[in-house]
Formats: sequence, structure tokens, C-alpha cells
Amino acid sequence: MAKKYIILDTETTGLEVKAGHRVIEIGAVLLNDRKKSDQHFHSYLNPSRLIDEEASKVHGIFNEDLEDKPFFNEIAEEFIEFISGSTLVIHNAPFDVGFLNNELHIASSSYPKLEDICEIEDSLTIARDKYPGQRNSLDALATRFDVSGYDRTFHGALLDANILADVYMYLTGGQSKFEFISNGAESNTKEADNNNSINISNSQLHRINSSKNDIDNHEARLKSIENDNSIKAIWRNFN
Repeated sequence: MAKKYIILDTETTGLEVKAGHRVIEIGAVLLNDRKKSDQHFHSYLNPSRLIDEEASKVHGIFNEDLEDKPFFNEIAEEFIEFISGSTLVIHNAPFDVGFLNNELHIASSSYPKLEDICEIEDSLTIARDKYPGQRNSLDALATRFDVSGYDRTFHGALLDANILADVYMYLTGGQSKFEFISNGAESNTKEADNNNSINISNSQLHRINSSKNDIDNHEARLKSIENDNSIKAIWRNFN
């Protein structure tokens, strides 16, 4: 059975859960076959405290916006049901997990911690392993992968969850399936293969030998790629 992946993000009243800061927005998007589905969880929350001014500048949420919103304990059961048994993909997971575990604890001592009912996957850790020494914030990754079409005037939990879903696809291998459509109809792969096959049985193929200078330049380029990205170049598989 395929894993259940959910991309999750939160917004908070401030940066320090130990200083009494609370969650004010939760956004979570379910992935279905490596694609964003219509199933999602989203709620603004009344934090029972004031929002730091600097935090409001980031997410654009102000105290008066939350006066009529539910408290966490009112949505806790629905939230737990939505995420239970999933792999939660979170950017800088310790931050969000710490805040959500605190909310669960405040709501009821009987509620589990996130890690008791979900696997946690930190997309920031994945990005740092793949792009060491580079900027790996969500905004930086979205720019790197040309993830566009979103209004980034302010951060938002559901907004950032959707952006992270797109970024996560690139971080973990890009699109899993490409569909080629012509004149509104899907192409027949088998027929296309037959029509585009090339018979080379009667062709005269000429071998081109690389010079020592070509080989040296090629090797230098491979080493540069490997050193810059901390990976083994795919060309090594063809030596």
C-alpha cells in the first residue's frame, strides 16, 4: 500500500514556543500519486494571546483577524484524523512539530504527539543534503525550481504547503509521469514507437575518437560538477 504523504505548514504568533507563542494557522495538503489532491486541512486559530508585530509583518495575520476563529481544541480531533498514519513533509520540521505538539498537549493530555501517529520528513534536511552551502529556504527553493504562480506578498500556512508540495516534487525526483498530448488526444505510445523507429542495420556508423585534450577537459568538468554538488556524476556510470 502506497504511503500517505501530507505537506504541512503552520503560522504562529512568534518564534519561540517556550515563550508561550501559539499556532494561528494550519495548512495541510494531501498528495495523491505524487500530485496535489483536492483533499486538504486548513484552519485559522484563536491563540488566546497577542501576535508579535514582527510575525504579523511576515504572515499578514493580525489579532482582530482571529477573534472569531476556533480554538485549537475545537479542531484537534479533525486535525488528528486527517494526518494520522501519514508521512508529514514539513520544511524545518522541528519548528512546526514543536508548536503542534505543544497545542496538542494544551488541548488534552490524552492526545498523542505528531511523531507517535505520523512519520516526519524534513524537506529542509533533504535540500541541505542536495544543495550544501546554498540557501535552502522555501522561497529560495521555489526560485531555484521556478515554482511560480503564487502571491508571495505574505506567508500563509496553506499557501506555503502548496508551494512546498511543488518544491518537494523537484527535491525527490521531479515529475513521476509525463503525458504527451497532441490535438487534445493522448498519443498511443506503442504506435508512436513503431512510427518513429529507425532501422540502422544498413547504416554506416562512423566512430569518432576523442583527443587527450577532450578527455582531460571532460574529466575536469565531471570533477567540478561532483565537487560543487557533492554527488557522483551520472557519466561515471558509462565509463
